[in-house]
Amino acid sequence: MSNPLLSTALLPAFASIQPEHIQPAIEQLLAEARAALAQATDPATAADYDTLSRVLSVATERLGVAWGAVGHLNAVANTPALREAYNAMLPPVTEFYTALGADEALYAKYKAIAAHAASLSPARQQALKHWIRDFVLSGAELQGQARERFAAIQEAAAEAAQKFSEHVMDATDGFAYYASAQELDGVPADVVQSARAAAEAEGQAGHKLTLHFPSYFPVMQYAQNRGLRETLYRAYVTRASELGAKPEHDNSALMQQLLALRQEEAQLLGYRSFAEVSLVPKMAQSPEQVLGFLRDLAARARPYAERDLTEMREFAATQLGLADMQAWDQAYVSEKLKEARYAFSDQEVRQYLTVPRVLAGLFDIIERLFDVKVIEGQAEVWHDTVKFYRLERQGVLIGQFYLDLYARTGKRPGAWMDEVRSRWARPEGTAQIPVAQLVCNFAAPSADKPALLTHDDVTTLFHEFGHGLHHLLTQVDELGVSGISGVEWDAVELPSQFMENFCWEWEVLQQLSSHVNTGEPLPRALFDKMLAAKNFQSGLQTLRQIEFALFDMRLHAEPGQEARVQAVLDEVRREASVNPPPAFNRFQHSFSHIFSGGYSAGYYSYKWAEVLSADAWSAFEEEGVFNPATGRRFLQHILEAGGARDAIDNFKAFRGREPQIDALLRHQGMSA
Repeated sequence: MSNPLLSTALLPAFASIQPEHIQPAIEQLLAEARAALAQATDPATAADYDTLSRVLSVATERLGVAWGAVGHLNAVANTPALREAYNAMLPPVTEFYTALGADEALYAKYKAIAAHAASLSPARQQALKHWIRDFVLSGAELQGQARERFAAIQEAAAEAAQKFSEHVMDATDGFAYYASAQELDGVPADVVQSARAAAEAEGQAGHKLTLHFPSYFPVMQYAQNRGLRETLYRAYVTRASELGAKPEHDNSALMQQLLALRQEEAQLLGYRSFAEVSLVPKMAQSPEQVLGFLRDLAARARPYAERDLTEMREFAATQLGLADMQAWDQAYVSEKLKEARYAFSDQEVRQYLTVPRVLAGLFDIIERLFDVKVIEGQAEVWHDTVKFYRLERQGVLIGQFYLDLYARTGKRPGAWMDEVRSRWARPEGTAQIPVAQLVCNFAAPSADKPALLTHDDVTTLFHEFGHGLHHLLTQVDELGVSGISGVEWDAVELPSQFMENFCWEWEVLQQLSSHVNTGEPLPRALFDKMLAAKNFQSGLQTLRQIEFALFDMRLHAEPGQEARVQAVLDEVRREASVNPPPAFNRFQHSFSHIFSGGYSAGYYSYKWAEVLSADAWSAFEEEGVFNPATGRRFLQHILEAGGARDAIDNFKAFRGREPQIDALLRHQGMSA
């Protein structure tokens, strides 16, 4: 049998890839990439943009697609054999990319091209500028022992980040609580039914509850049994920590190791802290600027957060008999308060939001705004619930994407978009279309009913589609700056957060909703209650995100903090939080964004980009949500432009001015 990882087809053969394919394929592709690097750096090879693309980029892109498919399967269809095969090849792959990024001869070639860059297209000039910057950040100017140590750091950090991610996945998958029917009083019937089915599938009595969000959160929101809420809360917030069920999943040492490695890397590159390194390719200019931005936003949000907390405590004491509201009570109290104040519940709204109807409505919005068609297609997938779609414009295929919506064992928690391939005018003369994968962790459908989404789930789905559109609708043909490639990390959330706004439009909600039993659309009276509750506890939610961002930035901006991870978090909470969690809370041990997900010294990006997205949305509010001209401007200047131009220039081209914070504060109900 031929090895599916060696296929040159546009789409990976996901269903055919087995653990035993990984080592031989990746070793062969690494050998080909090393040979390509040797040829590219040969003095006889011209320092020419097209030549290097033809010689080197073709080989490295092929390796990247194959290794990306392996990494994707490791995240969404994890098995012991697959994990072992992935981890066995992680060191040589990391070693190759580290060597590639620091190769002096290749760096010299690109500098020679840059010396005559005026004749290149703007997109190529931008890609070249990024590559040269990244060579420096990858240690290309280091010599001798420093160079060797830099390479060792990259390998050790990749291994530690992978272990961190595995520990979170294993700690999440490893917990189960079998609840009685009485313990589940108040929990929605479909959640109870799913829990019972999960227990029956294992031959167990009772109802199986897990730490996967579709199981965990409805219990925290609705279960009247306070002891059950506390049991699940303690398990959830001590995952992968020294307080968790299994010592071998404790991430304490890995956090220290990663922070120390990053700081050492920064010093080798001549920077004071890793935060300074992280910000070089971002919009923000310095850690001090980011900290100032976060603290200013915290000061604006704090009065609203204090009000939110006071209201919760008073309601808990007077209406629910909880004079000492604890952390495991808060989601429950919050939901009850919202129901009392606005006369609706998340569960009531959820009955109107079935996955088939939401997808149909989402696709219709994309088609109306951006002049494309979304058509279900056929491709090899990694699980039978995964769907595959084609994106066409005027009958021409312009992109493709996979959609993996449901939580399951062996799948990493969270939601994300990842690229399979980027748009590229290939050196061989063919036009490569972009391919993306969109991943969520929603509750799966039952045997006789479609999957139901909360309004928050719908917002998450729209968010990830924003990333997908950014990648799929690009008109840039240069590999380094097409789609999301080359977009500053603190601007890459702009399209995703922008798309969330559609979930609050009446016209849109009518399209997205169809009651699971009656088929009726969401009633206007219920929508008005949702809208009234839109900024419910936005003060607390804002401070929570600022807490995470401050913690991340301080860890990476202040050398030596690897020995004080808990202490730094405690200090940040004293500064920014009005509602600190219990002392046993170990949130940081599963904070995958910054320890294994690429957001190190970058978590602030969510709030930074929220300023951009709120201001961008205000243009649609002013000109009409479905105004074709406004949609076309957003498509042209943001989605199609990719990373071929600086993000601030893209934004100003769309909005006609610098971004302003006013729209964000107004949208979140925190303006005077």
